[in-house]
Amino acid sequence: MYVAVKGGERAIENAHRLLAHERRGDRDVPEVSIAQISEQLSLGVDRVMAEGSLYDRELAALAIKQSRGDLIEAIFLVRAFRATLPRFGATEPVDTGEMQVRRRISSTFKDIPGGQILGPTFDYTHRLLDPQLAEGFAPEGPMVGDASGAATPRVTDILGRDGLIEPSPQGRADAIVGDLTREPLDFPAERDLRLQNLARADEGFLLALGYSTQRGYGRNHPFAGEIRFGEVEVEFMAEDAGFAVPLGSITLTECQMVNQFKGSATEAPCFTRGYGLAFGQSERKTMSMALVDRSLRARELGEELIAPAQDEEFVMSHSDNVQATGFVEHLKLPHYVDFQSELGLLRKLRKEFADATAAAPMREAAE
Repeated sequence: MYVAVKGGERAIENAHRLLAHERRGDRDVPEVSIAQISEQLSLGVDRVMAEGSLYDRELAALAIKQSRGDLIEAIFLVRAFRATLPRFGATEPVDTGEMQVRRRISSTFKDIPGGQILGPTFDYTHRLLDPQLAEGFAPEGPMVGDASGAATPRVTDILGRDGLIEPSPQGRADAIVGDLTREPLDFPAERDLRLQNLARADEGFLLALGYSTQRGYGRNHPFAGEIRFGEVEVEFMAEDAGFAVPLGSITLTECQMVNQFKGSATEAPCFTRGYGLAFGQSERKTMSMALVDRSLRARELGEELIAPAQDEEFVMSHSDNVQATGFVEHLKLPHYVDFQSELGLLRKLRKEFADATAAAPMREAAE
């Protein structure tokens, strides 16, 4: 990882002081608190947790404050902190079918068991600036009746009961799940590693790739089978007790894409799946993730590889915004020796070119 620094020790100390001054801003304006960031900039906090691979709202809010709102810098800070934490084990797989849903929509069926739950979203708002927010206006309280406290079945299970969609792959209890945070990336990658990579990937990068699949760069005709957002319980197997114990609840967004059907000489056509899951309310991220996940399954499904979103090495090697930022920003480091070397070589080549050009007429005359 490249980290950009410049100047001597004294210059760096001065840069730190100036950064702290700029971070604080006008002293006549009240300083923003960690709680305010966590509660009122919650979607930014959710993104930092998702791409920082650490579920901790307070630390994510602190990172956003420290980075002056630069979310990629905040993600970098969270990952750096995460690397210092001990690991005690892995939790049991969460059951999103038991999610306490706050938002749940499907574009494939109008009437679904449990109903469509609009929840908190920008989808139905007018994209106009609201001057009341500048005046500190706040609604009296939340509307009641739009959220569900009951578990709701997955929409894809409806298709699955009729055999119209490929079965969701069942993981083996003894299977070793890869860990991109501890092992170097290698190709070809199994789907568990691909999904890990996409869950940590830069949202904008995934959005662009997902958009490309919809515009024909790869065979992908998707329907949003279901997008759900809410709380799920996390359990940890306590070996001393012999059973799983609940650790608490976390907020997740899950997207299941229903994609173009696939069949073969031995198998009847059926819909295929794309999957996305991320911390917090991260609908754009999980939808993009599901689109790219389906595209990366092209080889598995026997499809021709013709588009960037189908190339797992291209996608997985360029999706990490912390790595990308480090490599791009290392250009700010001194490269004086390299540049002087290339500058000298360029001058030498230009002189040789000029000498050859000047000698050409003389050679033609002699001939």
